[in-house]
Amino acid sequence: MSAMTTESTASPEPAPSAAGHSSGSHGRSLPGPTFIRVLNSEIIKFRSLLSTLILLAATAVVVVGFGALSAWGTGQFANAASRDPQAAVRAASQGGDLAISVPTSGIAFAQLILGSLGVLLMSSEFTTGMARSTFAAVPKRLPAFTAKLAVVMVVSFAVTAISTWVAGLVAVPILDNYGLKLDLASSESVKLLLVNSIYVAAVAAIGMALGTLLRNSAGGIMSLVGIFFVAPIAFQLIPGDFFKEARKYLPGNTVEPLTAAQHVPDTLEAWQAALVLGAWVVIPLLVAAVLLKRRDV
Repeated sequence: MSAMTTESTASPEPAPSAAGHSSGSHGRSLPGPTFIRVLNSEIIKFRSLLSTLILLAATAVVVVGFGALSAWGTGQFANAASRDPQAAVRAASQGGDLAISVPTSGIAFAQLILGSLGVLLMSSEFTTGMARSTFAAVPKRLPAFTAKLAVVMVVSFAVTAISTWVAGLVAVPILDNYGLKLDLASSESVKLLLVNSIYVAAVAAIGMALGTLLRNSAGGIMSLVGIFFVAPIAFQLIPGDFFKEARKYLPGNTVEPLTAAQHVPDTLEAWQAALVLGAWVVIPLLVAAVLLKRRDV
């Protein structure tokens, strides 16, 4: 009896937890997902969507295609200028090397495609209900937002840069047929490639901010089109010094001052254009991040 009593009154050993620790470790909070893990998950989500791959392929095709078309058009224009004095005057009035901007002739369409990709990357989280699971796994929300932003900006920069370089390679033999030379290794060509690639990445970031703020794909894309395509035309058509001056501060009009070899009249200085473009990126992203933290999913 004494042996049985001793066994029944003895306190049991603490059971090991699933992680191999004793029950005393339950008082410690488990670590959340690291940013690297969140970033890796966003990369997997990004590359697993067929729509994303289609938009990236469309960007490459458009940039390369417009590069080839622009090279042919520039060659035709150069031939006309050699035979027609009036065409020669028009060519001289444009100044600079006509061939230098051929590889970046499709940037206007690349910004629309990749800007729309930025919108869809965030708005689709809310329209499909994926946001609930995403932010349940990442309760702080900002790491997921930052990871998405890093993915879309890096991919947009890389796709634009590679597509522009390939467009230059395609344009070189076409321009050679017309006696025009294009040096892709020149400092001016490299500057155009880098600045335009950074600009398209900035547009993708603005698109992601719009997608976060509006949580609607159609609304975000239409807002993007309004800012980069409709507003410049409207400001140009509306008379008045205010709209003429305000047009300089639209994000789409910051590329020319940043890439021009010399300051273009009636445009911002290069450093001013860089600050304006930076403000168009940073301010919407900050507002989007704050509202993402405060609003319900």
